[in-house]
Amino acid sequence: MNPPLPNREQAIQLLRETNCPPQVINHCIAVANYALELACKLQKNGITLDLSLIEAGALLHDIGRSKTHDVDHSLAGVEIAQNLGLPPTIVNIIKRHVGAGIAPKEAQRLGWPKDIYIPQTLEEKIVCYADKRIDNDKDVVPIEIEINRLQTAGFGEAAERVRRLHIEITNLIGETHD
Repeated sequence: MNPPLPNREQAIQLLRETNCPPQVINHCIAVANYALELACKLQKNGITLDLSLIEAGALLHDIGRSKTHDVDHSLAGVEIAQNLGLPPTIVNIIKRHVGAGIAPKEAQRLGWPKDIYIPQTLEEKIVCYADKRIDNDKDVVPIEIEINRLQTAGFGEAAERVRRLHIEITNLIGETHD
């Protein structure tokens, strides 16, 4: 049996206890709020989702930023989450949220252990997508900003994954996408 999911207060407390900077905690709260907003829209379209998982996963997706702010923060977060005894569903959200996922060849170039780093479940995709849409800890920004940022930094594959994720989520919600 998996351990229970932390609720909102417990997740925020875990971020504090692992020494996540306040701006990271605020970002995680904003991502969770937007992820839940998206999930509610999806549920209105008849899609069944685990809202508790989405909330806890979104709140904890950047827990690894207590150790590092580079792309490896997801791996640091996985280690922290496992040490805290968090459920595998949360660990997978943390592992798979970076750059709309990390392809196997990219993971190999980064020296990461062989694993799946692309979001698999709809809950994982929602958290990943919400993370790409929240600017620091404030507003929901157009997806083009994240796509352009990734392209400019030379991460064309990641930019394309973000674009595809945007299309998938907006299609499921029933919104138009650019």
